[in-house]
Order: sequence, then structure tokens, then C-alpha cells
Amino acid sequence: MKDKFGREINYLRLSVTKRCNLSCSYCGGKKNSDTAELTKEEITALAEAFAEKGIKKVRLTGGEPLIREDIADIAEAVKNVKGIEALYITTNGILLSEKAKALKEAGVDGVNISLDTLDSEMYKALTGEDGLERVLSGIESALSENFKRVRINSVLVRNKNDGEAERLILLARDKKIDVRFIELMPFSAQGENEKLLVTTPELLERFPFLSPEERKEEGAAEYYTAEGFSGRIGFISPRSAKFCGSCNRIRVLADGKIKPCLGNSIAYDVRDIIFDKEKLSQRIDEIIFNKPASHHFEDGEKFRNLSLIGG
Repeated sequence: MKDKFGREINYLRLSVTKRCNLSCSYCGGKKNSDTAELTKEEITALAEAFAEKGIKKVRLTGGEPLIREDIADIAEAVKNVKGIEALYITTNGILLSEKAKALKEAGVDGVNISLDTLDSEMYKALTGEDGLERVLSGIESALSENFKRVRINSVLVRNKNDGEAERLILLARDKKIDVRFIELMPFSAQGENEKLLVTTPELLERFPFLSPEERKEEGAAEYYTAEGFSGRIGFISPRSAKFCGSCNRIRVLADGKIKPCLGNSIAYDVRDIIFDKEKLSQRIDEIIFNKPASHHFEDGEKFRNLSLIGG
């Protein structure tokens, strides 16, 4: 289905929980224990409704989605929805080593793992937990399970972990991993401080050995390669290179609200009509058609805690 700006919306980011086991500073919040989240049946019904509108790719997010004991069951149910061609999951990796096999068996095609440093003390300072070794173990488990895609997502904050960029990049030299740098967004006091923003052009200047990949793929990331690398380096640049004109995604929050734009405060509550197919179908039509033209990060608009939105 297309919105009123002619963008084809075919990618659903579906948050399955607000709960998280970390307290990442740029996320804007602390560990969240709110359990007012969608049931597996509600999630499946939403996936079916969106698939009928042309959604082909789904990403399960959180909070931290692996906190849910039924995450593999949810994944399997969503992947089996008619029309869904690809299913991915984003995780902080803390629980991945123990759940990677079940996720692969459930039909998950790939995992994105949040990792902002390879220094254990810095990891603890950034996330509030001494969990780096568990994350690294989770990455190895994901590689062992041969997911179609294993990606690392990193957010660099100036004077905190921006010095980690090279170490993170080198992960893609030795492993078949895409390492992607996402520009800091205004979902916290840190994100609202322009002085802490590390931009994509700055990183490309620092690492001139990276070459743009000729093959373009759908999505927000621009990919680069380097001689001798097994994986790729990606850059997602919502601040320095606004890509809203090609946005193909829509979000469902863990409490049943549809959020058509990450960088916009608008959200529509549909939880009370999830099992009314006709009403839900009509509401999704309206929401997608009226998807905002773009985010307004540059205008200083305040946004929800990122961990409650699903990234």
C-alpha cells in the first residue's frame, strides 16, 4: 500500500515488549518492567492485517524482545503469516546465545545486535550491566546458526565511545557481519545535544579505506566495503542525510499503538479493534495513507523514550 506521498509501505517494525534488561544512556530510559504488552494472538492478528496491505518484511523489536518467554512462538506465528517473506529481530544480545537456535528454528531470517563498544568497562558504563561477554557469545551463536543476516548496530557518542569505531569496524573484517553506525537521535538528553553527534561524513573521513558498495539494497543504510573484509560497514544517517523520502516502514508499539514515523509524536491506538478485521483494515488504510512526510529531528521536537518505541 502507498501513502499519500507515493511511498510503498512494505516493512513493519513490531515491538513485542517495553521491557529491557539494559539501561543504555542514549535510549532515554532505564530498565523498564512494564508488562502491558500485546499477546501472541494480538501480534499475529496485526501481522495478518498488515500483510494484507502489502507488508512483506517484519522486524520484531522491543524493549528487548528476547525477554519474552514466548518470543520463538511469536516469531514462528508471524513468519507463517501469508505474505510475510522475511522476518528479522533486533536484540541487545544478552540472551541471544541461549535463544539463537530456537529463533532460527522458528523461521527468523536474521538478527541485528546492538553493540556500542568492545571494552567491557565502557560497555558497563554505557548500558548499566557487565554484559559484554554475553553479547559476544550471542554474536558467535548467531553466526553458528547461519542466519541469512547477522548485523551489529552501533551508536557513537562523542567523548564517550566514538574512539571505538575502528575496533567495531574490524569485526566486519574477520567475520561475515555487517557493522552499521546509526547517528545519535534526540530520544534522550544526550541525543538532544548536538555536540555529542558523530555524523556519517565524519566517520567516512576518518576511514578512507571504505569504498561505497555498488549494489544498492532497500533500506535506510548505505553500505561500504573494504579490501580483505568478510562483511560490510553500513551507515544510517537520519541527521546528516535525511532519507524520509524513501521510507517504507511503519511501526506497532508494544501496547498496541501504530506509529507511522519514528521521528514524529503521532501514534494511533488500535488495540481495542485488533480482532475486528474490518475496522482494523480500515484504520490501517487511514494511518498508512496519512504517514507524515518526514521526521523533525532538526526542529528540536521532543520524542518518546526510544526503548518504548522499538527503534
